[in-house]
Amino acid sequence: MKFIAPTKAIPTHIISGFLGAGKTTLLQHFLSQKPEDEIWAVLMNEFGQIGIDQQLMPQTDGFAVQELLGGCLCCSSQLPMQIALSRLISENKVDRLFIEPTGLGHPAQLLEQLTEPHWLQHLSMRSLITVVDGSRLSDTDWSQQNLYQDQLKAAQVVVISHQDQMSDTDILALEKLKKEYDAYQQKWILISQGKLSIQDVDQIYTGTKRLIQPLLKIQQNLAQDEKPIIKQLPYHYVESAQGYSVAGWKLSKSWSFNFYDVLDLLCEQKDWLRIKAVFHTNEGWKSFNFNPNQFNYQSAQEGIDNRIEIIYQNEREWLSFEDALFHCKID
Repeated sequence: MKFIAPTKAIPTHIISGFLGAGKTTLLQHFLSQKPEDEIWAVLMNEFGQIGIDQQLMPQTDGFAVQELLGGCLCCSSQLPMQIALSRLISENKVDRLFIEPTGLGHPAQLLEQLTEPHWLQHLSMRSLITVVDGSRLSDTDWSQQNLYQDQLKAAQVVVISHQDQMSDTDILALEKLKKEYDAYQQKWILISQGKLSIQDVDQIYTGTKRLIQPLLKIQQNLAQDEKPIIKQLPYHYVESAQGYSVAGWKLSKSWSFNFYDVLDLLCEQKDWLRIKAVFHTNEGWKSFNFNPNQFNYQSAQEGIDNRIEIIYQNEREWLSFEDALFHCKID
């Protein structure tokens, strides 16, 4: 994939939110604030195959709009999204970029993709925005859906739309929601008719502390002053946030593992809070979702790579785990 690097990383905003929350209205208002001498770009994702929202975007010079139809760019293969985004950037001298995933999307997965090492020189991610319809906060059928909750958890900025239509019950529900998500340290903003200044959300995404490194076995053989740049799989990483840490490995999808060896290895682990993994095995693609009370695994769709994450609180030595994991690999 050819990629013309911009002279500087492009400020990039993800605007997520459940169906009908007001994402497109907010996006339209942001675009109305574009300086005359800049080019702002939009990558939109619609779940259907026709594409409506693109027709609502500015069709004049100074704007570049690209639509990705069918499915969800958050959780489907990365390739269509990467091609569309690369083309959008390489064909236009973009000063600011907005990405609006479908209301049925998982923005945390999209953010994970766009903070991968190969995007760092091209994109300067801003705080992820999740739009919530304030007039429906008291609707439990709406607010208790897992997808709705996943989108809220991913947000650094929560924009409550339709403030002027909120009932007293909605206002009480909002206060309860803020307390429920207090640990996420989010910025909450109430708006009406999509009116919000881009300056209020133009905050650089700090994310979790992530240390991306070569595999632990490789690190043993590196001199202390060597700092290799991670450009491709495989690699190991550690992230820390809010008193928790996660150790992870990303490995090529061409690697295959013995299913029962992997299962035994995961079941043998101790002192963890959560284990999630997707592996290409001799029994097909398998996903693992372990919590201390349940060890769940099932067949999965073909993944973009093999990956595993283990959430923990106390420091651990991971080299022996990595060695054991690679012993599960089928040569």
